[in-house]
Amino acid sequence: MIEMELNKIIIDEKRHDQLIVLKEKNGERLLPIVIGLNEAAAIKLKISGFSPPRPLTHDLLQSTIENLEASIEKVIIDKLLENTFHAKIVLKCANGITKTIDARPSDSLALAVRAHAPIFIEEEVLNKITNADKGK
Repeated sequence: MIEMELNKIIIDEKRHDQLIVLKEKNGERLLPIVIGLNEAAAIKLKISGFSPPRPLTHDLLQSTIENLEASIEKVIIDKLLENTFHAKIVLKCANGITKTIDARPSDSLALAVRAHAPIFIEEEVLNKITNADKGK
């Protein structure tokens, strides 16, 4: 697996889909992911340090995870099927058990930002994207 980091968020409120770009942590490869406006805004609000007066959906989920004495260990973008990315949220429970939850990459990234959890991508998925870009 390759560790990635948030590189940029491109928000265009006139469009339905937004773009988030992940960058290989110890490399140069980029991974653009199209996400919804709400998820892009949730990520941007958190990284800008804004704290809403009431919890937003991703804040609520993060708080719920913590109150159940678990933590987000990492997020993994593990598949690309029919031009759609798939992700997993890996939770570490208080009893030491690890649970893996299927999730959209956008929600996974919004939670990773809140939990300061690392973001990984399966090398095969990153290679598919970078090789497709080279073929253009």
